[in-house]
Parts: sequence; C-alpha cells; structure tokens
Amino acid sequence: MKVALVHDWLTGMRGGEKILEVFCELFPDATIFATIHNEGMMSPAIERMKIKTSFIQHLRLKITKYRHYLPFMPAA
Repeated sequence: MKVALVHDWLTGMRGGEKILEVFCELFPDATIFATIHNEGMMSPAIERMKIKTSFIQHLRLKITKYRHYLPFMPAA
C-alpha cells in the first residue's frame, strides 16, 4: 500500500508537526508533500523522509515571510 503524508508547511516543530512525526514513524516509506520545507527545522524522524515541495519552495522570502504567499498556496 502506498501512503502519502500531506502537511501545509514544514517550518518548525509545533503541534501539527509532532503528529506528523508519529505518522512518519508509522509509515517510514511514505512521501511527505508540503508547500515549503525549511531544512534542519524538523525532527530527525521527519527530516529522513522523502519530502516533495511546491513551487513556493523556490521563491524568495520562503523562510521568513512564507505566509505572504498564502494567495498562491491553492495553486501550489
């Protein structure tokens, strides 16, 4: 069975990311899909997963002002 995990953005370890971490341990072969991923900000369990990001990952200001890109996120 193929499993995909989807999360809005991977920018720090808060409540939603802690739940995602548990799912990563349950499904170690899954791929995570997210709009952006700030490498090094997540737990080791999440960082070792295959993570696919959207085009927003390649825009300027993605690390500090990613919320400014909210209007583009439905297209992402």
